[in-house]
Amino acid sequence: MNRRILLVVLLVALVPLAFLAGRWTSRRSPAQPAGRQVLYYVDPMNPAFRSSEPGVAPCGMPLEPVYAGSPGAPGSAPAGGIAVPADRRQLIGVKTETVAQRPVEHTLRLLGRVAPDERRLHRINTVTTGWVRELSGATTGSVVRKDELLGRYYSQEIIGPQQAYIYALDALERFRESGANEEQIEINERNVENAEQTLLNLGMTEVQTAEIAKTRRVARLTEIRAPESGFVLARNVTVGQRFDPTADLFVIADLSRVWVLADAFESDAEYFQPGAAAKVTLPALGRTFAATVSRILPQFDPATRTLKVRLEADNPSFALRPDMFVDVELPVALPPTIVVPVSAVLDSGARKTIFVEQSEGVFAPRRVETGRRFGGGVEIVSGLGAGEKIVVSGNFLLDSESRMRTASAVESAAPAAAVAPASGVSIDPVCGMEVNEAEARADGRVSEHGGRSFYFCALGCKKRFDENPADFLAKASPAGGGATSPDRSGEHRHD
Repeated sequence: MNRRILLVVLLVALVPLAFLAGRWTSRRSPAQPAGRQVLYYVDPMNPAFRSSEPGVAPCGMPLEPVYAGSPGAPGSAPAGGIAVPADRRQLIGVKTETVAQRPVEHTLRLLGRVAPDERRLHRINTVTTGWVRELSGATTGSVVRKDELLGRYYSQEIIGPQQAYIYALDALERFRESGANEEQIEINERNVENAEQTLLNLGMTEVQTAEIAKTRRVARLTEIRAPESGFVLARNVTVGQRFDPTADLFVIADLSRVWVLADAFESDAEYFQPGAAAKVTLPALGRTFAATVSRILPQFDPATRTLKVRLEADNPSFALRPDMFVDVELPVALPPTIVVPVSAVLDSGARKTIFVEQSEGVFAPRRVETGRRFGGGVEIVSGLGAGEKIVVSGNFLLDSESRMRTASAVESAAPAAAVAPASGVSIDPVCGMEVNEAEARADGRVSEHGGRSFYFCALGCKKRFDENPADFLAKASPAGGGATSPDRSGEHRHD
């Protein structure tokens, strides 16, 4: 009995001791790798927060140790750059891609509108006043054939010229039958031609003048016939309607060949060279047509601020009708250039930045200048060279962490900002980056000016300096091989 009581007492006493031991063990720092020194502890969600002792971060997560020589430790990345361990790169989805200079084959896609060829457009009108008396069944959209009868109208002004035409024909026959000389016959033949031309000028067709010459009777009504085969685009008259001179009675278009007017931006108009082959697609029917760029210069539309590019396409099946919308595709072949994914460029409006991997897990921001866009890619005009490895995914998180770490470094080392760079290291006078002099000289990134050597982090900076050194010497420090004050923004300046 006494042994049982003693056992219970011991168990009750051991429970608090085990709890206290667990608390003490949990507060101890994590096991440190052998031979590695912990410099400080940081908040994993906010690297700007540092602590000399382990514990819990303000975000509620355990503080993480930063070891000497590890990625993210002081000196492990260049100024403005960031070193990211492999596990964190995988966590935030960092993906890299090697830059290459290659020819660009791009398809320029535009919206186009079908329009009738002006050279195949026919407007039927008269030069006299008249009244419509008869009309055929042809309406807007109807297909008509050449010389097909469309209607008849009455005009008092054509009666007299018809009588003169008949009189000239009769006179010519009388002279021929009487055996007159050739000169008199030629004069009468010219009179007949002039009388016939007068009727044609007044709007009468050749078919009807031939009928008058055959019957020698004045036609009370003047015929309206189709001048060419095509589609009726407009019928502007009705039976009994009075019309004025020069009014369009019918508008007929030959749609066997049509125009396609495409809206192009000014920067894209250079690709539309005369004779260039293009493809026109009718989305509703899924049909495509071959087209060529017209030799007419593009016309500028002030309303849409675009250029109207004209293409010509055969339309044997008449599937393309006026005012239809179509898709225009023009293949464009450009000389070799550097094109990177759009996702690789951080565009703040004032500058465009790309993260470049300088070594395994070490990334530095670099300002670039962009050019044309090709679908999901963008041309890099300057600031990037072939063979460099850039970040194409996860760069937004890299940019945020780079800014936070730079701000933390500025706060903790603000008094040391004016310290001269270490021996063998200079400051790029253009962008303020630290440059290893030996590596820069080996790569040809050095310029001599005024008896001094200036070292650059990239050839782009060297080119800008060589073009106008005075712009950068005014900001240069008198010591340190043309050193300038480092940029506190945390970005690599290539502007």
